[in-house]
Amino acid sequence: MPRFLATRILFALAAAAPLAIHARDAWITPAEASAFRTTPSYAETQAYLRRLVEAAPDILRMATFGSTPEGRPMTVMIAAKDGDLTPERARAAGKPIVLVQAGIHPGEIEGKDAGLMLLRDIAVTGTLPHLLDHVVLVYIPVYSVDGHENSGPYFRINQNGPETMGFRGQSQYLNLNRDYVKAEAPETRAWLKLWNTWHPDLLMDIHTTDGADYQPDLTWYAEDPHKLPPSIAAWQEQAYAREAMPRFEKLGHIASPYLEFRDGRDITKGIENFGSGPRFSTGYAAIRNRAGLLIETHMLKSYEVRVRASYDVVRSVLEVVNRDPSALLDASRKADAWAASLSATRGATLPVTFKQDPTPKPFTLKGYAFTQTHSDVSNDIWVRYDTSKKKTYEIQSWNDLLPDVSAPLPAAWAIPSQWTPLIDRLDAHGIPYTRLAAARRVTVTRDELTQPKWADKPFEGHHMLKDVAIAPTQEAVELPAGTVIVRTDNVDAVLALNLLDARAPDSLLRWGYLDAIFEAKEYGEPRVLEALARTMMAKDPALKAEFERRLKDDPAFAGNARARLMFFFERSPWYTAQKVGAYPVMRLDAAALRSLPLQEHAP
Repeated sequence: MPRFLATRILFALAAAAPLAIHARDAWITPAEASAFRTTPSYAETQAYLRRLVEAAPDILRMATFGSTPEGRPMTVMIAAKDGDLTPERARAAGKPIVLVQAGIHPGEIEGKDAGLMLLRDIAVTGTLPHLLDHVVLVYIPVYSVDGHENSGPYFRINQNGPETMGFRGQSQYLNLNRDYVKAEAPETRAWLKLWNTWHPDLLMDIHTTDGADYQPDLTWYAEDPHKLPPSIAAWQEQAYAREAMPRFEKLGHIASPYLEFRDGRDITKGIENFGSGPRFSTGYAAIRNRAGLLIETHMLKSYEVRVRASYDVVRSVLEVVNRDPSALLDASRKADAWAASLSATRGATLPVTFKQDPTPKPFTLKGYAFTQTHSDVSNDIWVRYDTSKKKTYEIQSWNDLLPDVSAPLPAAWAIPSQWTPLIDRLDAHGIPYTRLAAARRVTVTRDELTQPKWADKPFEGHHMLKDVAIAPTQEAVELPAGTVIVRTDNVDAVLALNLLDARAPDSLLRWGYLDAIFEAKEYGEPRVLEALARTMMAKDPALKAEFERRLKDDPAFAGNARARLMFFFERSPWYTAQKVGAYPVMRLDAAALRSLPLQEHAP
């Protein structure tokens, strides 16, 4: 290169550098402007996003996808090159869709401020334009908007900044990251519509952790392979542990798998799986046959460190997806095919609960020295960490899970039309169904439910059904016209099973929407039951012997006059005729399904 030309290029670069710096300064985010002491209000966040859209309308689109209980709009940003700003264009272009959400717990708001910076650097300053080469980004800056605006300095006692932060619950005091299956909150209903519109290939959910003190500024969690379609499990193993997290650490961070300590007072006792399920974001993505990644920045690191960690981990994951977009698309396609094929196997079952693998694995924890002293306040152990003394611990990990309880996967489920809470949830999740065009008598498998036990305290506004005895029975029933038929030969089979099967821990039964089936509506007067008991014992010596054994073995029963009479009433036709505990969701085999006159349209 001629010397004069090289000199001119150097002068041009030198002249351009201040302009580039000035351009970036013009786009400083509100959090950056405050040196990360504060995080912007929702109005300030939206104003900044509108500026970005105005500067890059060919790359960014801003939309409202719902409304909160207090009437605030729920905002989503779409970022894509080549005009691929709709689901149809994204699919036609063969680009994976990555949904990133922040602020489902608004006190844990790093993902919002990281997202503003990332969108700026992708679309406006040109720092990271390559992140959209082969990906469409769907970004929710604040999921729980009402919770975000209920802001104050005293909501996260364990957390190091910002100065004020949002409240964990939304305005109806629901935790949105426990609402994915029961779908009670308006925000969840809106999110489900967004999901069913975009059908993302990957969900990233950004949080801040609680717990112990340690060196990593970010931990991450992916669902256990036993909870996932095989193709998704394989993609996640490669994408996260082998590619994205090493990239993230090269940017100056320390990452770790999620750290759920077995004993918070002694981190050397090891870690275990925190017990995710379909009520959580990544657990829901799993039953929708999709990849999920939970991000937890460390609450004791500064807010700036946490925001930059969120920025860099999203960047790292997007770089991995961009490098081989077909791998994620192929994993999604195979996962849907896998789900749709499950019911083709006679007697097919699917695990719905999981237990800890009893064999731990070695795990290296980058932590700090800590002390344990007796507390005269709590009369327990007071744990204190010394962050000036880094220390590596070789501990054990019980993170791996094994299948536990499995549920049968029929050819279809039949739901009588009066059970509207169930049908409403099918609609909310977008699960397809048909209805009987005419009444038909058919043999079904129905679960008889006995010995229900509810939680003592409410959880998310419900007393969960903790345990119940389940006995499958076959019977011939008359299914009336209008009965809802949910087939399983489609991509939503796993989702539907987790909503409808009595064994599934996040089923609508377990959340309490069918508690009425356990209530007898007719009862017997004690004087009548006295006579009934004597008649039944006279006719059935085995029943009399069972009653006498119960009196001998169960003092509480023996001392309860009503329980003694109910022993006989519950075994009489006056009780069984009420069908107490008859689960209204019935299972159909392939032959029964073929015999049904179905309407040809879905809801």
